[in-house]
Amino acid sequence: MNQPSLITPDVVQERRQVGDFRWFWTAQGASFTGDQLREFTLPLLALYTLNASATDLGVINAAQWVPFLLLALPLGVLIDRHRRRRLLILSDAARAILIVVLVGAVALGALSVPGLVVTAAVLGIFAVVHEVGYQSVIPSLVPRKHLEKANSRIQATAAAADVGGPGLGGLIVQLLGAPATLLVNACAYLTSAGALAAIRTPESKPATHANRNFLAELRAGVSLVAHDPYLKSNVGFSAIYNPFAQWVTILLVVHAVRELGLEPAQLGLVFSVGAAGALAGAALTPRLTARLTVGRIMMLCVTVECLMLAALPLADASWGTVAVIAFLGAALALNGAGTTISSVLLITIRQLRTPDELLGRVNATMRTVTYGTIPLGALAGGFAGDWLGTRLGMFVGGILCLSTILWVALSPLSRVKALSDVSRE
Repeated sequence: MNQPSLITPDVVQERRQVGDFRWFWTAQGASFTGDQLREFTLPLLALYTLNASATDLGVINAAQWVPFLLLALPLGVLIDRHRRRRLLILSDAARAILIVVLVGAVALGALSVPGLVVTAAVLGIFAVVHEVGYQSVIPSLVPRKHLEKANSRIQATAAAADVGGPGLGGLIVQLLGAPATLLVNACAYLTSAGALAAIRTPESKPATHANRNFLAELRAGVSLVAHDPYLKSNVGFSAIYNPFAQWVTILLVVHAVRELGLEPAQLGLVFSVGAAGALAGAALTPRLTARLTVGRIMMLCVTVECLMLAALPLADASWGTVAVIAFLGAALALNGAGTTISSVLLITIRQLRTPDELLGRVNATMRTVTYGTIPLGALAGGFAGDWLGTRLGMFVGGILCLSTILWVALSPLSRVKALSDVSRE
């Protein structure tokens, strides 16, 4: 007698989703690695090839983030109107091509600071598509009950890229130069595009309306963020913290190379040691949420994040290279752990509070504010470094960052007991 099959359509779909999430996970790992190589290498390219000043570095880094301020909202509407994975593939391919063009300009001796600023800005446009789009894809591949686990894995992968990216970048820059490092960066983006193309789970058809109004669609995402207390608290956290973190990080690169005497490989080691803390934070997130309230975790994370940034300017060349690397690495490790844990919780809260058809626009609204403030921090940090000196400039940025703690303490985030409490379902 034939036995009834245990392979139900739901089981088949779940297995396919697991496989496709692995492809997506792989794609994000490659893309995150490419991002780390680019973010680490562009400042060194400017410093060593163009002899850039702290202000130049501030402008170059600001150019990468300005598109989030100007274009995230309209691109969010575009992402909700189209197949999101296709746009992610386009983003990866375009960034790979731009990086190759940049390397060609270096080889021909045609690169200048203004040219690097323009290239950074165009790379930033496609980074907006990726950042807004990838977080909107996850709920289509993972059941809502598994979102925290999926986000933890993605953030762990981002942290792993943070660990390996700067170290790899520093080593390649030291041995072969910045252009070779950028070619590896381009290969990482192409790998991401290939992995995304391998996903077979069909995307749900974008919602269509008879009378689609661009501004009305845009306002829907902004309105939800503005009126939802959890989303508003979420965006405020990042909008305050991010610019001051960028301020300090920009000056840390200049300070480490020119005042502390670190070589590219040593600077890469510092960031890799720091990112190991981020990797540990991603692994610890599920355990922490099982033992502590979400609000308590958020307060602990934001306090550690801000205090560690404020501690960075204490490093002194008189300590010796080993001690400087150890101190900076430890401070960045604790900062990274706090940042990763809080990011997992913030992203999960955002996904739980947002209907799927609005995810692109809500993510875009978030990115407009939270990433849109980063150029201000980059510019202010660069000017502060040239005006006050890198050490004092870092100290001012770190002190201002402490205001993030007050925001979280006064927001609903500090009172959340469990993630399930904020879900709309």
